[in-house]
Amino acid sequence: MDATLVAQVRRFNRTVTQRVGALDDSYLASGRPLGEARVLWEIGVEGCEVRALRSRLGLDSGRASRLLRSLEAAGLVEVAPGASDRRVRTARLTPAGLVERAELGRRSDELARSVLEPLAQGQRERLVGAMREVERLLTAALVEIREVDPAHPDARQCLRSYFAELERRSGTPFDPSTGSTAEPHEIRPPAGLFLVAYLRDAPIGCGALKHFPGGVSDIKRMWVAESARGLGIGRRILAELEARAAARGDRSVRMETNRSLREAIALYRSDGYAEVPAFNDEPFADHWFAKRL
Repeated sequence: MDATLVAQVRRFNRTVTQRVGALDDSYLASGRPLGEARVLWEIGVEGCEVRALRSRLGLDSGRASRLLRSLEAAGLVEVAPGASDRRVRTARLTPAGLVERAELGRRSDELARSVLEPLAQGQRERLVGAMREVERLLTAALVEIREVDPAHPDARQCLRSYFAELERRSGTPFDPSTGSTAEPHEIRPPAGLFLVAYLRDAPIGCGALKHFPGGVSDIKRMWVAESARGLGIGRRILAELEARAAARGDRSVRMETNRSLREAIALYRSDGYAEVPAFNDEPFADHWFAKRL
């Protein structure tokens, strides 16, 4: 890693934390530190499951419990078991908590205006555009790719979403049990593997390898949630699948795809995949690709 890049990130972090008052004991003169204010805001007017709150803010259970207890002691939050599943705890704002959250929103708006007001209009647009890009890239950096069992609930959730999108975009029913299949036993070690991409512990993408003799593997079930597209996740999953295939000793990887998946086709072509004659009997496919590793 280039040391100058690391140094720039550290300078940026120092500038931002100082400008937004992250180091103040009383964030935005609210009487409470930034951590508590952030939790109060994220609970929202509708309430929030504690496990979802932890995931959204990247908090371990101990830190989340301490912040919630402090807010409960201040009379701003109530934490109670869920109505349908008492194992699931839900945090809700009290009337006093709703009032404080509204005030926090007002003061946050004032802080944002104070950042923008000294700048000329062109500078404001540049700053906001840069912030949008930084947010996008920081979100991309939060994505983790993990190998999971293809029968895991997160894997099944991704596959259901993938199949539904295939049918919606192609206008044709898709039967995963016909043609070139990728059943769990076919993409589970040692026959293959299944990867899931996570953003704040929520599954947002997947991809699989199906191994064949002769140093070749098929890439299967490549999908990224629409809400997470544009972050380079598909390319990361593809690169990880290629690396896993190469580590196995494969000389090439292949895939087939439907013509309605235009973004996927563009990704494969830009990543060095060449269109080849059909190498399987997948009835849903219109294009077949291969790449030497």
